[in-house]
Amino acid sequence: MVLDGVMRNDEGKAERIRIWRVAWLSLALFLAVVASGQNTSAPRMGQAQVNCDSQIRSTYLLGPDDEVEIGEPEFEEPANKTARIDGNGNIQVPLVGRVPVAGLTVEQAEQELNKRLSTYIRHPQVAISIKELHSQPVSLLGAVNTPGVHQVQGHKTLLEMLSLAGGIRIDAGYSIRITRQIEWGCIPLPNAKLDPSGQFSVGEVNLKQIMDAENPQGNIPIFPHDVISVPKAEMVYVIGDVKRSGGFVLGQDQSISVLQALSLAEGLNGTADTRRSRILRLDAQTHQRVETAVDVKKILSGKSGDVPLLGDDILFIPSSIGRKTALRAIEAAVQTGSGLLIWRVP
Repeated sequence: MVLDGVMRNDEGKAERIRIWRVAWLSLALFLAVVASGQNTSAPRMGQAQVNCDSQIRSTYLLGPDDEVEIGEPEFEEPANKTARIDGNGNIQVPLVGRVPVAGLTVEQAEQELNKRLSTYIRHPQVAISIKELHSQPVSLLGAVNTPGVHQVQGHKTLLEMLSLAGGIRIDAGYSIRITRQIEWGCIPLPNAKLDPSGQFSVGEVNLKQIMDAENPQGNIPIFPHDVISVPKAEMVYVIGDVKRSGGFVLGQDQSISVLQALSLAEGLNGTADTRRSRILRLDAQTHQRVETAVDVKKILSGKSGDVPLLGDDILFIPSSIGRKTALRAIEAAVQTGSGLLIWRVP
């Protein structure tokens, strides 16, 4: 009887343990499903980094000064060894010594190390991860403060590369073009397309939207040998008897009106001859500027409609003296880019 009681107690205890285990497993499964749902709805901030790492493993060619981490279960402690590729393109690996890896992808380097280690280890399983990249050139051209080829380290985004180039100049446009070799994959932008040769992927991104956090997805990862072009923005020039003369960046707008341009120039001086104002527009065929008369006084009084100004137009507001001489001096200044202040409209 006592034995039967003990057995029944043991069976009851086992049953309770089984029930508790099932309950805990059910709770864990429920929490996992909830977490999975949250992760699905939340933006995956690291996805671009994962794609970047995967692309680098299969495409990037290792070079001098790159730093990698080598792991193999049979290595002595520490399990993962950090190694820097020397100037001759070699890395120091336990058991086998110097191994040339420059010019190989990460996957090819793993295969080479496995081949060499197979003499000492049965079925080696080398895993290489990149810690720092020191030999990836990225070209920045156009309206940046430090144009040229920049050797970058680690993974960089578009904004980080522009920062490395000293930022954009005040006359830079808002549209930035990225050109990428097709072996690195297509540029992850909606407007990306292949060039006529089929060897490059080309895409454009609006810098203002990235900087204003309106389109953070446009701040894409930059790969080795990418070319980042920052074209100069189109401008209109307001010259003459105004309070703040110079060139005004159009930005995203294709044109502005005469009244808007005068507002940017902070208005007219008291000696301005508003009836004899001129718009100087470059003719696409003759490459000469053509003068068009505009009566600013009538526009200001509402007796005449406003007039649009296109990129590279010059709005000239004369004073009572020296009109022809001033026009020739202004056109020369615009062509040479000297003696004119450039204003970026916020």
